[in-house]
Amino acid sequence: MAKILIVDDEEKIRTVIREYAVFNNYETDEAEDGVEAVNKCLNDDFDLVIMDIMMPRLDGYSACKQIKREKDIPVIMLSARGEEYDKLFGFELGIDDYVVKPFSPKELMARVAAVLARKNRPEEEKKPSLLKSGELEVNTESRIVTVAGEKIDLTLKEYEILVYLMQNRNIALSRARLLSDIWGYDFFGDDRTIDTHIKNLRGRLGSCRDKISTVRGVGYKFED
Repeated sequence: MAKILIVDDEEKIRTVIREYAVFNNYETDEAEDGVEAVNKCLNDDFDLVIMDIMMPRLDGYSACKQIKREKDIPVIMLSARGEEYDKLFGFELGIDDYVVKPFSPKELMARVAAVLARKNRPEEEKKPSLLKSGELEVNTESRIVTVAGEKIDLTLKEYEILVYLMQNRNIALSRARLLSDIWGYDFFGDDRTIDTHIKNLRGRLGSCRDKISTVRGVGYKFED
């Protein structure tokens, strides 16, 4: 049974999430601010954290940063703000998903299931190999990405998108397909999720940024 830490300073929100999580056969624990969340994550093992951003003592972004520094725990961020900047900042910290308040508890549980399924994907399905295109090289066994011999740091989601695009090079991939195959759940209506990650990824690829092209009206394509 997967164990989820629910972090929000509003008790009513924690209660709703807990009830739906328990109904979906998850074990839960709760924290009402970022400091408590960090302490619980460092002293216990959780399979996933659902974390609000605006909280007293320590905000969700700062708490996520501290947790990720010590443990590789998937994080779904909750926020009343849906601005692109907020999502960009969260994804740069390595969060796995971003849900805007008010949200559907059922949708949240679908996202939880998708993140957990991706985390628990058998190693044999990852098909270790070396992907190369010009100065860009990705070792999927060591998860090291280099451009012109220099290692670049990617968030988990940026890495998964890059690998998926390279494995399907020269194929126009829709945003819906990227969401379905990488995130693992049906598209819920925010196509900017992919756009935000692609923007970040291009910025990190430097001289190889143009290998990811935009296909108007469709999505994106990796081109040699």
